[in-house]
Amino acid sequence: MAKKQAAETAEKKPDAPAEAKEGKDAKEAKEPKAPKGEGKKAKARAAPTAPPAEKKPAAAPADSPAAPAPASGATAPSPTATEPGKKKKRAGVPPARGKKLRNQLKNQLQKLTKEGALPLARAVQELKKLRHAKFDETVEIHMWLGVDMSQSDQLVRGTVPLPHGVGKAVRVVVFCQGDNIKKAQDAGADFAGNDDLIEKIQKQNWLDFDVALATQDLMGKVSRLGKVLGPRGLMPTPKAGTVITGDVAGAVKDFKAGKVEFRTDKGGNVHAGVGKISFDENKLTENITAFVDAVRAAKPSGVKGHFVKSITICATMSPGVPVQIA
Repeated sequence: MAKKQAAETAEKKPDAPAEAKEGKDAKEAKEPKAPKGEGKKAKARAAPTAPPAEKKPAAAPADSPAAPAPASGATAPSPTATEPGKKKKRAGVPPARGKKLRNQLKNQLQKLTKEGALPLARAVQELKKLRHAKFDETVEIHMWLGVDMSQSDQLVRGTVPLPHGVGKAVRVVVFCQGDNIKKAQDAGADFAGNDDLIEKIQKQNWLDFDVALATQDLMGKVSRLGKVLGPRGLMPTPKAGTVITGDVAGAVKDFKAGKVEFRTDKGGNVHAGVGKISFDENKLTENITAFVDAVRAAKPSGVKGHFVKSITICATMSPGVPVQIA
């Protein structure tokens, strides 16, 4: 009897999963399954969201302290910084020139191009007519030399004392010791000393001067400042005349009066300031003549052909005026 019951239960067990599977298939046939994600969308459409209720600020109790005032150092943001309609100005971009100024510069350039190179006196006259800036512009000279900058022996470098100066105060520092400190200060040097000035430049990166002079006996100590003064063109060198071998007072007076240093750049050009636009025509002419003569005197022996190819003078805010080469 027990064997008969066990056989009947064994026959019924395989049929149970099949029946359950058939019931599940039938249920899925009656209720088709929605695609993935459709159920959530349908629920979202069926239940529209109500707008969020505005939160009203709770009234402060009578005995509560008032809101703290902004600190005195804090400043409110400027309205121009937050306005979306206005564009921010880019740093280093000059403002657009007006129509009147553009036409004026265009006419001046056409006139200079038509006349070509002018004698020096006439070029100075035309340059003074081009003045339109409100400040006292610097008069510059630009010379294109026929040198080969790939040759180390064709570097043109030197200094020239201008007869009427450059029109601005020149700050001079002198590295010297002993009695030369007093002589340099009496001659008009702004700063004079030895170890104290060297230490100040090394530690504080102090560079509040335009020209650096040094006596021959202190060049061993001053050479330590090469990394600081060299990239800025302030390192004393014998070629530039900034290493004093003779009279300290005379060297200081020359540079304070307007001694200009010149040196060719990578393109074989020489640039320098030779005065102010407010100078008389004769003073500007004499300064330019002295500078051109000094450059010609520094002509390297290896240069062949024409040494001075072109000369142009200009002011800070004016077009260039070509000068005839005498």
